[in-house]
Amino acid sequence: MTTSKLKPRRLGHMVLMVRDIQKSAKFYTEVMGLEVSDWIGENMVFLRAGVDHHDLALAQLPDKDSPDYNDLPRYSRPGLEHFSYLIDSEEEMERSVKVLQEHGVEIVRGIGRHGPGNNLFLVFKDPDGNNVEVYCEMTQIPQDGRHQAEVWERNLESFDQYRLERFVVPPPAHLVESKTREKQ
Repeated sequence: MTTSKLKPRRLGHMVLMVRDIQKSAKFYTEVMGLEVSDWIGENMVFLRAGVDHHDLALAQLPDKDSPDYNDLPRYSRPGLEHFSYLIDSEEEMERSVKVLQEHGVEIVRGIGRHGPGNNLFLVFKDPDGNNVEVYCEMTQIPQDGRHQAEVWERNLESFDQYRLERFVVPPPAHLVESKTREKQ
């Protein structure tokens, strides 16, 4: 029996899959009062209520006929893609890998570093198959109104600046294919 545990600091952000990203972005900005931090193409928007780069991200559900339908995340309905917990550091991220492996927890993706938000990430499954993420080093945005949202290109760099090199599990085939296509 193991005694190691993860060391979350607080609940962080969540990512929701949505049917109509423009309609949802409008709701969360115009009704809920969140601010846009960045976009990835027209497929994902990062929103914030405070200084974290994002506390909510919305991802467009792919059309069933789209080649992206089998891309991450693999959801065909609106709802939660993942929720996250903040941890202290990159060193704690490395330790988290060992703790999860020690407990036999399925690691899904990571360690990586997202483009938007610049945060390190590690995603794994809970006993019910929910995606849980631990993250650290997220960009902080002062509430002085000067931040300009950026539109990132939808590519491997926006997903993982390390280009899958630090993944502790084999990356999904479509990400490896994407990496190969981008090198050509």
